[in-house]
Amino acid sequence: MDRTDAVNPEDRELRALLGEARTVAVVGLSSKPGRPSFAVAEYLQRHGYRIIPVNPAETSVLGEPAFATLLEVPASAQVDVVDVFRRADATPEIARDAVSIGAKVLWLQEGVVSEEAYRIASAGGLDVIMGVCIRHVKERLDREATI
Repeated sequence: MDRTDAVNPEDRELRALLGEARTVAVVGLSSKPGRPSFAVAEYLQRHGYRIIPVNPAETSVLGEPAFATLLEVPASAQVDVVDVFRRADATPEIARDAVSIGAKVLWLQEGVVSEEAYRIASAGGLDVIMGVCIRHVKERLDREATI
């Protein structure tokens, strides 16, 4: 598998990743309803995922306690996906933290691409998806599954 395939997995791989995931840590999650991070996290929560807000400026979002960093999330939470709403230059550190906590997937949101974060996360055994919105992907896969 070349790097392009790893960054943009086929639909069957995406279905498996999203189907197996239960807990999504949303880095950069804002409590402001107008923000994309809030809309995406709310959507995921409505679709059965446990959301863990990661943002030092928040105390709780969507009824869940917020943590300043991924490293502060209790190990018992068993984070499956780290969904990142931060600038690309912040993602290498987040990738290192995602590896440290044993996440399975590093998902960089629409418009966020970092080769360094990709290298760090994939070397740590994580699947990496960059530059696409987790909500849009899930919506499309769910729509196609009903056709």
